Amino acid sequence: MQINRNKLPSPRPVVAFTLIELLVVIVIVALLGLVAASVTGQIKTMAVRSHCSSNLRQIGIALQSYANDNHGRLPMTSHTTGSSVEDAWVYQLTEYLDGNFDSIRVSPGDPKRRERLDAGGTSYVLNSFLFVPEFDPFGNPISEPMNMPALIPQPAQTMVAFTIAEDAPVGVQNDHTHSARWTSWTAVLDDISPDLHRTGGANSDHTRGASNYLFADWHVETWKAKDLKAMIDAGENPAVPPLR
Repeated sequence: MQINRNKLPSPRPVVAFTLIELLVVIVIVALLGLVAASVTGQIKTMAVRSHCSSNLRQIGIALQSYANDNHGRLPMTSHTTGSSVEDAWVYQLTEYLDGNFDSIRVSPGDPKRRERLDAGGTSYVLNSFLFVPEFDPFGNPISEPMNMPALIPQPAQTMVAFTIAEDAPVGVQNDHTHSARWTSWTAVLDDISPDLHRTGGANSDHTRGASNYLFADWHVETWKAKDLKAMIDAGENPAVPPLR
């Protein structure tokens, strides 16, 4: 039997990647992985920031409820009440926080949140301009704390609470700022975390990221760290309550 070679199927061409093509594919896959990781990190950061913002809103509502029940006055900080857990301002709000006290008093973005929970501390610190009385060198009071919401001239522009500095001690007595010292960015970083909500690690001057701030009308704003630093560098202390 004679085979008709013209009817035999042609051999399939061999498909092979060149080295350059293989490298291009590897680079594309790596870039897609980086993009996916970046997007995932940004989504996580947004979720943590939103949770922290919700905590501050609930603290604001609790502060107002406390004032309603205490002749218009807000709780004081450990500077006045001492270092007892029972006397700390955040513990005065326990009954107003709907049984979620421990989940609200620490920020999900705080790297020391577990330590603060165990030590009775909080991730949120009150503005000393409002809650800490000032004294002269002889111990005489020179100012009264403005811890009555009804007496705050511009509540929507008055900062009440911040997120504590990541490296701050975790004890209950660390519950307020030292806002009068905020004449430099370093002093601000000693008290609060203006870049707590960020993707990745902190940069050298802690300006990559943002943080949440509670105001005296109980709304919360998110400010970029670089914007806060610009205010401090310009000699403006945003923690000072506007007088009119």
